[in-house]
Amino acid sequence: MTSLRSHGHFVLGMALAALLLSFARAGAAGQNPDYLIGAKDVLAINVWNEPNLSGKFTVEADGSFTFPLIGRIKAAGFTLREFEADLKKRLGEGYLKRPQVSVAVEENRSQMVFVIGEVRQAGTYALTGHMTLIEALARAGSTTTSAGSEAIIVRASPGKTAQGPVLPDQAKDAEVIKVRLERLQEGGVSENVLLRDGDTIFIPRAEMFYISGQVRTPGAYVLQTKDTTVLQALSLAGGATDRAANNRISIVRLVDGKKKETRVKLTDLVQPGDTIIVPERFI
Repeated sequence: MTSLRSHGHFVLGMALAALLLSFARAGAAGQNPDYLIGAKDVLAINVWNEPNLSGKFTVEADGSFTFPLIGRIKAAGFTLREFEADLKKRLGEGYLKRPQVSVAVEENRSQMVFVIGEVRQAGTYALTGHMTLIEALARAGSTTTSAGSEAIIVRASPGKTAQGPVLPDQAKDAEVIKVRLERLQEGGVSENVLLRDGDTIFIPRAEMFYISGQVRTPGAYVLQTKDTTVLQALSLAGGATDRAANNRISIVRLVDGKKKETRVKLTDLVQPGDTIIVPERFI
């Protein structure tokens, strides 16, 4: 039975994923005063001691909404801090004396990030607060056992926002950021990228190779680096058995669409998709 070996690649444990998700939710609950309000966002507005002026308001498609006493007021394009100050100023111009106003995002419906590829729950996620790469991966349920060793972030050019997920090979004018996931797991601050509206996080499938025959644990393995040798590959499988013919090891490789078997040395390099065959020695 073929088994999958995922040595060295990044898979968040369930406990760690749950912990990260709790941090992500805590960040969502907190408010970033520099958050840029957009259409469809739901704002929670509280005017102290004025219950008739307090409540939840949805920013409409034109970027504005109707507020008691004032009428139509534009919100999209302003930060929370800017809109709060503007609303306070308007209410203070003949309506209330020294109004105390607070504005928070009840539901973020305008700014999104996309998480696709080898994650447990690919999808579109609201960009909340100072959301980072590790928080987005936690919301997506962490990476799968088939995930590769890096995350690729595709970021739209300044002034442009992606309306849907964009793969790296589709990113013509976009910035492409690559992050080594094991460094992220080790707590590398520089690897934990601060996300922006419209970012696509793509987790590619790991490149695999296969080992069959006289090794202790035959199966499928993640090709960790491009300079992995046959000897290193065999060590991942627990090494050759005492019945292995180490001088007759071969690799079956797809060449020009056809499978070709070639005798190899222990120092030869392994390529994605290779099948290493370790035959039994003659008795």
